Amino acid sequence: MTASVDEQYIRQAIDLAERAVENGNTPFGSLLVRDGTVLRTAENTTVTDDDLAAHPECKLARWAGQELEADERTDVTMYTSTEPCPMCASAIHYAGLGRVVFSVAGSTLNDLRGGGVIDVPCSEIIDRAGGETTVDGPVLEEAGCAVHESFFG
Repeated sequence: MTASVDEQYIRQAIDLAERAVENGNTPFGSLLVRDGTVLRTAENTTVTDDDLAAHPECKLARWAGQELEADERTDVTMYTSTEPCPMCASAIHYAGLGRVVFSVAGSTLNDLRGGGVIDVPCSEIIDRAGGETTVDGPVLEEAGCAVHESFFG
């Protein structure tokens, strides 16, 4: 993928994060793309679903695992507004997604929030599990940070 294509999809992920906030949740959004087609989108619904695992990355990894064949999942890229947490990184690994592109690094989010983020890079979780998912980012981090700054203050 070219940088401009990654940026286009990251902007959509940031828009989903903004929509999550509008719907009463924390600012996280993600989408799955294969061959230039958006397969599915998700926003964080941890508050409104009263479900601590309702992160968009986890929901999309589960959907991919249920709906796509293993060889199809290796061709999928997940674009996400924030670097996947360890729980979501594990789900991405188990789903066998081919690539993840994120906007805001977990360490940056941890700094913005003044702590409270499990600051283990997504790539480290996948590498330690022996995974082959490529992890790229941050992409458009300033734009992604703006959503978190407006929410977390």
